[in-house]
Amino acid sequence: MSMLQGKTALVTGGGNGIGRATALAFAREGAVVAVADYEAEAAGVTVALINQAGGQAISLTGDVTDSTAVETMVDAVVAAYGRLDCAFNNAGIAPHQVDAAGMFTADWSEAAFDRMIAVNLKSVWLCMKYQIRAMQAQGGGAIVSTASIAGLVGLKNATAYVAAKHGVVGLTKTAAMEYAEAGIRVNAVCPGFIRTRMTARTLETREDQIAGRTPLGRVGNPEEIAEMVVWLCSDRASYVTGAAYAVDGGWTAT
Repeated sequence: MSMLQGKTALVTGGGNGIGRATALAFAREGAVVAVADYEAEAAGVTVALINQAGGQAISLTGDVTDSTAVETMVDAVVAAYGRLDCAFNNAGIAPHQVDAAGMFTADWSEAAFDRMIAVNLKSVWLCMKYQIRAMQAQGGGAIVSTASIAGLVGLKNATAYVAAKHGVVGLTKTAAMEYAEAGIRVNAVCPGFIRTRMTARTLETREDQIAGRTPLGRVGNPEEIAEMVVWLCSDRASYVTGAAYAVDGGWTAT
């Protein structure tokens, strides 16, 4: 039996990288999938890959920092499939995407800091807000959000990113406590350095250094994060909530 047979899953940031790999893994395990991404074309590609493999998926688009857009997104999933069993809040950006790469704390602009918090933290809260309401109405569900090793430790040159990802871990723990009695499990994954479009610039110049610092001796692949997300959303993780799992090749253990 597939782990998520008969379940409905929503993936934000599902057009590339970890999001796409997880959407494909959800479908492989029997879930119908709603793939949401700010880039509509990218979401469409993920949906096409799922459908070509024999799965079932729809694409959604919208700004995850906007409350109305997020509410509409969650409502669209429920309208299409009748329920929302699994949600993966994965949309996010890196410091270089707000022109803050290489900057120490005092050098970040207020605009860059605000944008980072909006996309990487506020959006997770907004998604949780409406996902929880949908799950309460149906009697339970599972939510996983993408934090980072930057949610567990400090990293130079990533002030607002680190603050946002620590915030995701805090949101996860608090929501898990609040909604356990409602049958809603809430967890986070904390990826290390994973080979995605978002990390391409870093890996171009530092991959050997990062691999050398990582006990497993390499950077990770999106599919390795996807497997953890799928497990956390499945009934096999029925006693797991409020956790933040490092999937980092041992990076944070050193």
